[in-house]
Amino acid sequence: MPGSAKRRTPSPHWLLVVPALVLLAAILLLPLWQSFLRSVGSPDEWTAEHYRQLFTDGVTLKVLGRTALTALLVTVVALLLGYPYAYLMTRVGPRARGILLVVVLVPFWTSVMARNFAWIIILQRDGPVNSFFKLFGLDIVLYGSVAGVTVAMSQVLLPFMVLPLFSALSGIDRRLLLAARGLGSHPIVAFWKIYWPLSRSGVVAGLILVFTLSLGFYVTPALLGSPQESLIAQLLGQRTTQLLDFSGAGALGMVVLVVTLVLVAWANRLGGTISAIGVVATTRTKEQA
Repeated sequence: MPGSAKRRTPSPHWLLVVPALVLLAAILLLPLWQSFLRSVGSPDEWTAEHYRQLFTDGVTLKVLGRTALTALLVTVVALLLGYPYAYLMTRVGPRARGILLVVVLVPFWTSVMARNFAWIIILQRDGPVNSFFKLFGLDIVLYGSVAGVTVAMSQVLLPFMVLPLFSALSGIDRRLLLAARGLGSHPIVAFWKIYWPLSRSGVVAGLILVFTLSLGFYVTPALLGSPQESLIAQLLGQRTTQLLDFSGAGALGMVVLVVTLVLVAWANRLGGTISAIGVVATTRTKEQA
């Protein structure tokens, strides 16, 4: 009828996501729910005993602290190496940028096991690293230590820092730096006041990505570490495969999951704040130019 509102039939496009949601629930949400149920006991008798034991057994807190420190060191090393590399990728030509990008992506084409076994050869006694230290009269063996695990994990997770940084840095207008230089700003001051705030969204994304992956990394600590200096993933594996303590392992997994979700939520909030700061800094610089 003329003048009447047209009826809108519901779009069936949302049905396309149903298979993905079903698969997500089957392989992720259902196992998580089962782990949570094991951690709190049976539905007839809820208990927080398994969570209490995590903080009173004298081992879990120590392992959690060691894991957090290792993840922090890996994240810092990845940032210190990844930021200059990502900046270099934005400064070179298309051909050189393609070569640098291939170098970053090569680890994704190589098996994680192969890379870790290569690190075993490099870090073991009489390996290249130990032979280098012997030139200075030092007998340092990184294999079987947290230091060796940190070095190997930094190399394995470095691409997860470089790619978000490159995405953020490639979107920065370098004319802003030229405008700051034209206004008499020192290059270091211009970098800190303009370039760094605009790049912090990529920095935060890379930091959270590398840190959260480091928290639950299993292969590298299991192959290069030692039981005396185990990380949280090794402790989870020991509780499930050797001790058959599925309830304690579920509680420990839930604690790690909550920490990860809190970090991601904080990163999303901080990322929005940083984006707003970057827009304000860009606007002010353009107005001054």
